[in-house]
Amino acid sequence: MSKCLDRSLSAARLREGGDPESRTLVSRLRGNERSLSRAVLLAAGIAVGVAALASPALASEKKLNIGSAATAEEIAGWDIDIRPDGHGLPVGRGTVKDGEPLYVERCAACHGEFGESAGRWPILSGGNNTLASHDPVKSIGSYWPYASTVIDYIRRAMPFGASQTLTNDELYAITAYVLFLNDIITSEDFELSDKNFRTIKLPNEGNFFEDDREVAEKAFWRKDPCMSNCMPDPAAITGRARVIDVTPEPGQAPKVE
Repeated sequence: MSKCLDRSLSAARLREGGDPESRTLVSRLRGNERSLSRAVLLAAGIAVGVAALASPALASEKKLNIGSAATAEEIAGWDIDIRPDGHGLPVGRGTVKDGEPLYVERCAACHGEFGESAGRWPILSGGNNTLASHDPVKSIGSYWPYASTVIDYIRRAMPFGASQTLTNDELYAITAYVLFLNDIITSEDFELSDKNFRTIKLPNEGNFFEDDREVAEKAFWRKDPCMSNCMPDPAAITGRARVIDVTPEPGQAPKVE
């Protein structure tokens, strides 16, 4: 096809001398030539891409010379998660008494002196026996399942604007004080550490459970799900958002003692 286009272009150039019709033909042929060149380049690019997909090892072996391999120290800086079984706990210790002034200095401005929250910042304590009510208060003591979530979040994200500035001992002390505000720890002299942290249990842990839908909902599974006329009765409105909404109206939210 390319050779035919070349011959046509050559013949047209011979007749190009001042003939408007010939000049128009030459212009069209040149446009076709450029389009053909672009098509050839596009096809070549697609072929290279297909080859790379067909041989991922070849593509992965090619270095782009961007960035550098993470060092063990850099990886350790991000690998700080703490699991409910205690895996990942840093070595350290701190008492409730030690944690109180640290909390007042670094946390109370947002979360309140007693965990009651300030403004729109999250509440940390209170709300016991409210989960089944119209206005549930989901604090650490009333809702959270694991103490590891508390220390993990404080470790990686708090204080706000100065995350990961706490020492390990300060981390345990503040965590102990927050748990004290929730009546999880009852003595101001209690020392929380990596040695006894696994003994801390939150009241609502029993209301969290593993996802068991494969067993509990197996009776509802169908190989061929219903796609039309599936309801035995007409759909009916059973509640309206303004009635069942959990957002409390002004002045109606429960008071935190």
